[in-house]
Amino acid sequence: MTTATVIRGGPGSLQPAHRASCGRLVRAEWTKIRSVRSTVWSLGILVVTAIGLNTFITAAGMAGWSSLSEATRQDYLADPTGFLAVALNIAQIPVCVLGAMVITSEYSTGMIRASVLAVPRRTPMLAAKAAVFAAVAFVVGTLVAFASFLSAQAIIRSHIPVSLSDPAVMRAVFGMGLYLTVLGLLGLAIGALVRHTAAALTVVVGVVVVLSNLARTLPGAVGQHIAAYLPTNAGMLITHAHQEPTDLLTPWQGFGVLCLWTALLLGAAAWSLGRRDV
Repeated sequence: MTTATVIRGGPGSLQPAHRASCGRLVRAEWTKIRSVRSTVWSLGILVVTAIGLNTFITAAGMAGWSSLSEATRQDYLADPTGFLAVALNIAQIPVCVLGAMVITSEYSTGMIRASVLAVPRRTPMLAAKAAVFAAVAFVVGTLVAFASFLSAQAIIRSHIPVSLSDPAVMRAVFGMGLYLTVLGLLGLAIGALVRHTAAALTVVVGVVVVLSNLARTLPGAVGQHIAAYLPTNAGMLITHAHQEPTDLLTPWQGFGVLCLWTALLLGAAAWSLGRRDV
């Protein structure tokens, strides 16, 4: 992470031997993530827990299929990927929290100073950190999505016909990985802006859980529009196989709104990182 210097051309001509190129920045950020055991263990536990609980709850729900009302059965049939909600709800907060901690942990340990010394232009450092975490979050999110779907499909197929050959189902399952990836980047942006781990986690939980649910209680058309354009409410639409009649946005429009929120916060984080002392 440090920039080595050697004497070239005689005394007084110190020049950097290695430039902080994009490739070196990405490798450095990858080393940071994989060398922290708590991050690796947290992601492993997240994958196992999300898939396991989603499978268990799906099995429990299907065990009582004969006792369900016709209206409830129709609700299941209307959204054949709705059983992924358990895995999604379990995964979204940890991924968002890990995104925030990727950068707040550097502030709490003082490692951010070494990073800034190695890369005086701070925006490339933030971009490399975001790119590496996005790749990790996408792999984890996609693994959780497809593994949860396949395990649940084996349980529900006798009652609910659902297959990845259906373009809407494929989009919903793959979209779950995309949603978790961008949500993790949203957490990283919040962490870069707040800089303090406890405060960042409070904001993350507030945005993901409290704000989205609170907005749904607002009355009238204004409240409906506010709720529809909040990050998690909009982004989660991509995980639904079919659009509800009350949805103001299509699945891809909702995902676009989440991406816009994330891009704005990452831009603000980059501006803040360049202007504030570490």
